[in-house]
Amino acid sequence: MSVTGAPPAPPAGDRAPGPAPRTPSVRRRLVPYWLLLPGILWLLVFFALPMVYQASTSVQTGSLEEGFEVTWHFGTYLDALAGYHPQFVRSLLYAGTATLLCLLLGYPLAYLIAFKAGRWRSLLLVLVIAPFFTSFLIRTLAWKTILADGGTAVGLLDSLHVLDVTAWLGWTEGDRVLATPMAVVCGLTYNFLPFMILPLYTSLDRIDHRLHEAAGDLYATPATTFRKVTFPLSMPGVVSGTLLTFIPASGDYVNAELLGSTDTKMVGSVIQSQFLRVLDYPTAAALSFILMAVVLLVVTLYIRRSGTEDLV
Repeated sequence: MSVTGAPPAPPAGDRAPGPAPRTPSVRRRLVPYWLLLPGILWLLVFFALPMVYQASTSVQTGSLEEGFEVTWHFGTYLDALAGYHPQFVRSLLYAGTATLLCLLLGYPLAYLIAFKAGRWRSLLLVLVIAPFFTSFLIRTLAWKTILADGGTAVGLLDSLHVLDVTAWLGWTEGDRVLATPMAVVCGLTYNFLPFMILPLYTSLDRIDHRLHEAAGDLYATPATTFRKVTFPLSMPGVVSGTLLTFIPASGDYVNAELLGSTDTKMVGSVIQSQFLRVLDYPTAAALSFILMAVVLLVVTLYIRRSGTEDLV
């Protein structure tokens, strides 16, 4: 017994071991994988398997009457690229132009909603997504009426001498807009503009307003504040919006079919025709993979060039 009456502490080597640290059971460790399983199965069934099937189709030979057989004929890719390279170039050009127009139109609107809309913000966001309440086909057909010969829109463009510039560029034919490259680009821009505005708004809305106040305290002009603070911080939205616009626009065929002509066919129109009309499945599959590879290359170079990996 010690002087204070407390029992002496046991020697260090004789101390009773405390409770062992609890390790998660095997079942608990597998929970995240079980939660991921439905998504993985979805990707396998509706993405990976169709990709494998299309890859095998692209190296087949034969006809619909005689049947197709896998012969590993990779020459289909070379023939498809050689025969339809104008449509590939046209698709990238139209998609790139529409993406640039969406950025020029969408950024000011997203900036207005994020910083200036106030209580009208929710209403403006609803108006941005309002086109999604109707069919993509109906929205595109509406542009046939808007761009019809002798219409108000064409007359306004003609009075502003815009058609003189587009005709010089080869995008319109005199005072005719419908069935020209300009009509296709207008349809692409309208249909994919919300995909640009929403990521831009999300990125701009995340910016701390105190950063703008700090820039003003350092005597930065509004233009300098935008160039040094707002735009760099909104780059994730710019990158996300351009990708969400360019990728589907490059493979679109509805706008080219309804608003264009035989001289404005995009590669999506060729793929659709090869699958459903010509019934040349190997060529259609090869065109699809070439388009996917080209878009993937462009997107990869763009992301690396943009200098940001933080996407909205």
